[in-house]
Amino acid sequence: MRIGEIVEVLRTRLDEKDELREEALQITREVVRLSGDAIKAMHRGELKRARERLERAGQLLGELKKKLRNHPDLYFTGYVQSANQEFVEAQLLYHYLTDRDFPGPDELGVPPQDYILGLGDFIGELRRHFLILLMEGDLRGAEEVYRFMEETYEELMTLEYPKGLVNVRQKQDQARYTVERTLEDLVRAKLNKDLERKLEGAIG
Repeated sequence: MRIGEIVEVLRTRLDEKDELREEALQITREVVRLSGDAIKAMHRGELKRARERLERAGQLLGELKKKLRNHPDLYFTGYVQSANQEFVEAQLLYHYLTDRDFPGPDELGVPPQDYILGLGDFIGELRRHFLILLMEGDLRGAEEVYRFMEETYEELMTLEYPKGLVNVRQKQDQARYTVERTLEDLVRAKLNKDLERKLEGAIG
């Protein structure tokens, strides 16, 4: 073949790949948006709205997987990983708030590495739920959330892999800091509650 013919073949293939990449970017942005909307809805107690957003995000991720099935170099990229991660985080929060029957990576259709990263971020959303319960005065509920955060963190810490496979160390460090801050908040809230009771007893 002439160089010009080879270049034309390359151009055709790369044009196709570039078009797929643009489609993938649009889909992943929408998945991230839907997952974020679902999380916000859950924190407002709007579980039906959250479920609808998650169902749509799951459909889009399924479509994306099919589009990129012959292009693993595009599928295993940062923007797809981020979308999968956000979706996992939102799904785990939804099932924590509903049935505590958590779906695994195969059920969600995401790679194990992306699931692990989403699991790490899930701990952060649990803290947000914990703080909402504290503000509502539900100390018992907040403590239950903390106990589950601690349990999830301990499971996350059992995953030790090189950064080239999955960058779990960063998520573990973030989770450790989040759990420690949450424990401090819980202890402070309990002490304040005990003080209130003592003051009420003294006044009464």
